[in-house]
Amino acid sequence: MEFLGDQGRDVVIVRDFLKNGNLFFIGPQTSIGNMYLGPFYYYLIAPALLLANFNPVGPAIFVALLSVATAYLIFHVSKKWFNPTAAYIATFLYAISPTAIKFANFSWNPNIMPFFALLFIYLMTEKRYLWASVAFAMCLNSHYLALILLPLAGIIWLKDYSKASIKPTILAIIIFCISLIPQALFDLKHEGQNIGALSTFFIKRETTVNLKVYKSLPVIPELFNQINTSLLAGKNQYFGIVVSIILLIGIIYLLVKHKNQKLVYCLWWYLFGLIGLGLYKQHIYDHYFGFLFPVLFILIGYLLSKLPKLLTIPLFIFLTFFSLLQNPFRWQAPHQLQTTKSVIQKINSQSNGQPFNFSLLAKQNYDPGYLYFIYENKLPYFHLNQKITDQLFVVCEPHKDINCDPINNPEWGIAAFGWAKIDSESDIDGIRIYKLVHNPSGQK
Repeated sequence: MEFLGDQGRDVVIVRDFLKNGNLFFIGPQTSIGNMYLGPFYYYLIAPALLLANFNPVGPAIFVALLSVATAYLIFHVSKKWFNPTAAYIATFLYAISPTAIKFANFSWNPNIMPFFALLFIYLMTEKRYLWASVAFAMCLNSHYLALILLPLAGIIWLKDYSKASIKPTILAIIIFCISLIPQALFDLKHEGQNIGALSTFFIKRETTVNLKVYKSLPVIPELFNQINTSLLAGKNQYFGIVVSIILLIGIIYLLVKHKNQKLVYCLWWYLFGLIGLGLYKQHIYDHYFGFLFPVLFILIGYLLSKLPKLLTIPLFIFLTFFSLLQNPFRWQAPHQLQTTKSVIQKINSQSNGQPFNFSLLAKQNYDPGYLYFIYENKLPYFHLNQKITDQLFVVCEPHKDINCDPINNPEWGIAAFGWAKIDSESDIDGIRIYKLVHNPSGQK
């Protein structure tokens, strides 16, 4: 499991809720735009953290189990929409996809998107609008990219429209609006901070989003290949191009020979996803297209179930080979959770039970993961805003990749401590721990 700043932030917040009863009305902050998601991901993982006796592995286990449930849901939907062969192929390829595995074994709000995105669309096709509304609320609490699913949901609703669907649709909309109450209360208290950030993100969009749909068309082929390469080809660039070409030709083949309504829904799903991602002007990371994970495997499963065996068997073997070639379990685990615990245990032993301050110098991390275990172990830690103690522990990770000189470092969490000297140094799994004490003379 991954255990970095975002995971630490989440368990710090959920721990505070479980131990102190502090409710939260917003969820994680987005990486761009200073916006906040809804709070339901935190409530979703709270029971897992409690059952694990506040060990952060609890929420990771929950996400892993939900990912297994995603595999089952892909099987169920593929079988119902198409045929058993498509279901087995789609589920197997999803289960061994390195990218799917990567986002299936640690706690993070985007990691629940594949399950709830597929559940939302499936429930829409089943006309179970009330439950679909709940699933969509969870999607939106996972990532705002869930909004890209709405055009497809609208098409499904219009296709199945009848007078009998009006009442459950209205109730579904009401349920969704109720799910927004926590964020609305947060905005009332904070002078519309979140809605203002959302408006700025979409209206003042020079560097983030372009709402002119035609602007996304030139990048769709590149995105199509990126997604296929990431999910189906084990990130092998050359094989990814082959897979993209085969999939494109295969989609045309299916439309001509085996077209049905569910196939059309899948293609709209993928197309809307490509258009939506194409409107985003920044780099597209793998977790951004979590809402497309299920549909791609469903499509490839259906395609392979309809192609002649002479084509299906070799392609299936190659897809399996390249996925297994990059399987994350082939490499040694980083043991981030255990390392974080060990660092805090080291700090605890070196602090001698006396109050201390803490700072982190990191290449790709921030401090909540460390703070979580400081809080859990009830160590005498003080933020520099609260109290400047007689000792400051500076954790540097990884110390070989960044400048780890803590003396006169401009980082506020170090500079605010004042003149200091290094009292001791220690290393744990590539992480260096410095103990600083005051040095009134300013000498190193």
